[in-house]
Amino acid sequence: MENEEIEIYFYSALRNAFFPDVLRNGFEDAGTWPDDALEISDDIYTEFGRMTAPYGKIMVAGENGLPEWADMKQPELSQDELIAKAEATKTRILSAATQVISTLEDAVDLGIATEAEEVALVAWKKYRVLVRRIKTENAPDIDWPEEPEDVA
Repeated sequence: MENEEIEIYFYSALRNAFFPDVLRNGFEDAGTWPDDALEISDDIYTEFGRMTAPYGKIMVAGENGLPEWADMKQPELSQDELIAKAEATKTRILSAATQVISTLEDAVDLGIATEAEEVALVAWKKYRVLVRRIKTENAPDIDWPEEPEDVA
């Protein structure tokens, strides 16, 4: 069995960073060793210093001065970004509605539409008109119309 030197790590809550003890002298000589450095267990260093953060999480300093996982906050979108997102949603919805309407119109044009398809065609056309009337500059306060039920 080889002699393994145990690595000792410290955690600074103020800097939200780890510091290896083997580099302590260099940090101290440079005057950059954190005043709040706490020696941590290998388990803590393994979870927070060696592993990738769980999806949607970010490492933060906990109230106890040790690292912990916190939910990553979604960035605030600018009004222009909200409008662009609403425009993309509107375009996607209109494209999907046009596809459904096209198929239903084929059945009507060929005289083979069922009563349910004829009712659905009217509902989908109304839906498409309502979506087209959406003013995306009102994003994020947009009440999107409800998509019609599927044709049986």
